[in-house]
Amino acid sequence: MNADPNASAASELPTSGGGALVAYSGPDGTPGDTIVTPASDRISVYVVRPGDTLSEIGAMFGVSVNTIVWANNLGSARDVHPGDTLIILPVSGVERRVARGDTLATLAKKYNADSTEIAEYNGLNASATLVVGSTIIIPGGEIVVAPRVRAPGTTRVVKEPYLGGSGAATSGYYANPVPGGRITQGLHGWNGIDIGAARGTPIHAAADGVIVVARNNGGWNGGYGNYVVVAHDNGTQTLYSHMTYAIVSPGQAVSARQIIGYVGTTGLATGPHLHFEVRGAANPFRNCPLNSVCAPQ
Repeated sequence: MNADPNASAASELPTSGGGALVAYSGPDGTPGDTIVTPASDRISVYVVRPGDTLSEIGAMFGVSVNTIVWANNLGSARDVHPGDTLIILPVSGVERRVARGDTLATLAKKYNADSTEIAEYNGLNASATLVVGSTIIIPGGEIVVAPRVRAPGTTRVVKEPYLGGSGAATSGYYANPVPGGRITQGLHGWNGIDIGAARGTPIHAAADGVIVVARNNGGWNGGYGNYVVVAHDNGTQTLYSHMTYAIVSPGQAVSARQIIGYVGTTGLATGPHLHFEVRGAANPFRNCPLNSVCAPQ
């Protein structure tokens, strides 16, 4: 819930200048027209009130209507009702001017995105022909760069970009959410790492906290699929995505190492694994070698 429901709204969606979208902030009462660094990346929950519209909610949080529609799998901007719970996620993606020969499929392949999500995000028919010269937003899209070796003498390769969202190290605070799982990808996305494990492997809360989000609808959900967000006493959040299903509910208190769900492949996942994000602090697995069974730092 926004502490300041009268926070001012930004007038347009900003970009970094090179086409990459910049996330807004505002759910904690900061001005909606202030662009904040990626460290302000908390996930928020908003309960729709009578008379609310998505444009008003978007203005309150400093995000676009499409951001809310996309993150909540809404059928349209009118598909909200009093009492509905909306998830407000930071959004990243690519803004592109359509060139001759572009299709939803080619753009999805070029930017490592999903053609259905591109169509839904931009209000397009999945079979529509793109208009040359028009601007299209590719949610979750990545500007691909050549892979690079992380350090001399190693084979650790950065496959996906790191979008930020880290913070101070909190040594010893977080437990391993998938004990025995192997690190399959280092830092990428919003301060996340991937831990590979067999489908159905239990996922544990990394620390004591309260469930903020528990999405169990099997939808895309911004690429996270079925996922859980836990808010912790130290002001941070941890996110656990691609679950087969979650076994917790919003508002529920959980303890460190308590099972909250099971490893799966929902959302943007090519194999069973846990995508584990830490919002507001350094990821405790940031220095773990690939393919290792690594203890959190």
